[in-house]
Amino acid sequence: MTKLSELPGDFASAQRYSTPTDTDVKVTLGGEPLQNGLAQLALTLIKLLHELMELQAIRRMDAGSLTEEEVERLGMTLMQQQEEIDRLKQVFNLNDDDLNLDLGPLGKLF
Repeated sequence: MTKLSELPGDFASAQRYSTPTDTDVKVTLGGEPLQNGLAQLALTLIKLLHELMELQAIRRMDAGSLTEEEVERLGMTLMQQQEEIDRLKQVFNLNDDDLNLDLGPLGKLF
């Protein structure tokens, strides 16, 4: 292991410690594939949270812990969230299958 005192003092001489090989992975940042990949990941997480919020809302309604006004407000909020998720799916050319994760033996997420 290299000790801190053995490290070169400037960036130029540090380059000799990093020699590229044929197996180095190059990542290109920018462009549509990266944007769509990030959008797909973000929307998958948003959809998962939305589904969990719906389940929690149903549990609270069944338990009777919400007033009529809260149920109405919650329903409107969940509908607006779903509309925004659908809009973003259109913007990034994604469908429900794109947002569904395969969890192996556990099956599909949605």
